[in-house]
Amino acid sequence: MSATLPHLDAEALTRLVPMSAAIEAVEAVLKAGLDPEAEPPRGVVDVPGGQLLLMPSSTRSYTGVKIATVTPGNAARDLPRVQGLYLLLDGTTHTPLALLDGIALTSLRTPAVSGVAIKHLAVPETRRLLVFGTGPQAWGHVEAVRAVRPTLAHVDVVARDPGRVAAFVDRCRDAGLSAAPATPADVATADVVCCCTTAREPLFDSALLPPHATVAAVGSHEPDAREVDEGLLSRAVVVAESHEVALRECGDIILATAAGAFDPGHLRTLAELVRGEVETPDEQPRLFKSAGMAWEDLGVGAAAYERWTSLG
Repeated sequence: MSATLPHLDAEALTRLVPMSAAIEAVEAVLKAGLDPEAEPPRGVVDVPGGQLLLMPSSTRSYTGVKIATVTPGNAARDLPRVQGLYLLLDGTTHTPLALLDGIALTSLRTPAVSGVAIKHLAVPETRRLLVFGTGPQAWGHVEAVRAVRPTLAHVDVVARDPGRVAAFVDRCRDAGLSAAPATPADVATADVVCCCTTAREPLFDSALLPPHATVAAVGSHEPDAREVDEGLLSRAVVVAESHEVALRECGDIILATAAGAFDPGHLRTLAELVRGEVETPDEQPRLFKSAGMAWEDLGVGAAAYERWTSLG
């Protein structure tokens, strides 16, 4: 079986599912009626030197599971901190259909999910994006914002390593965008802010954020880590993938709730947003907090497989 099972690597995923198609695939799953609240929780198993993550999901057409490892010591070995594979199976027979590069899939579906949220939250004439981070997720979010807001013209980049910032700025310029190194205070001029870091403390002072701005925070799924401050939670329209996941894994929401700055009863979901059930007043910033869920991998992975089979 393994000799005939197709393996869709990072290059294949990028070719088969460009960002716009990945965003459409995520939104299509929600429009088809999948309930993220019914998803099984992410399995986290401690293993020597790190963790093993198991993320299963299913629809009527497909079943799949992502197996990922988190190994902090790999940085010293010049190896990726996170590695993994995705196994896609038939939804009825559970026959294995394909193996996908799990990390490339994550790097694609995470910004695609943010893209869905930003599509419904960001002001129509979005022109300025500020990105915290310079890794694959940061670049994916530039692509996602551009896919849903073609008016995007400028990218500000904030990160600790000046060399990586300069390279990221050059990459944006090569893609036809204006770009510049920036500081956290530059959120004051942003239409959209994307937080794509491993930070455990707030990245910027949300009091500086314009009332119309949209923030996507995707860097963590731990209850004691956050990228945005309590002030943003206290004044923003807050959207997450799932109530249950947000209150179990999203430190941005959990810590603000514990401090009395946020009422979880006000939390809205991505499915409600897609259905047009979330109001976004002009005087309120909008926050999308993502923890990452297995149904997102399945939606994008299935789209890649279907595109692969259609090409013969």
